[in-house]
Amino acid sequence: MESAISAKGQITIPRAIRKHLGLKPGDRVKFFVHPDGGVVLLPRLPASALRGMLKSKRQRPVSTDEMTEATTQGAVGAKPR
Repeated sequence: MESAISAKGQITIPRAIRKHLGLKPGDRVKFFVHPDGGVVLLPRLPASALRGMLKSKRQRPVSTDEMTEATTQGAVGAKPR
């Protein structure tokens, strides 16, 4: 697939690529340039897209008090450097 560059430096991403990446009007993309000169285009995902990616053993939210306690316990049990 290919696309022409307009006078303003814009291109149209081919429909098949937009569909493959799940891009919709208004979405943003990132370009990465590899050392070998290759360029990769990836969709810029909102943080909300990460929700649920990791399976948690806990089913309930953890309070800040519980986090503080766990951190304190970890620090107490940590070996000095």
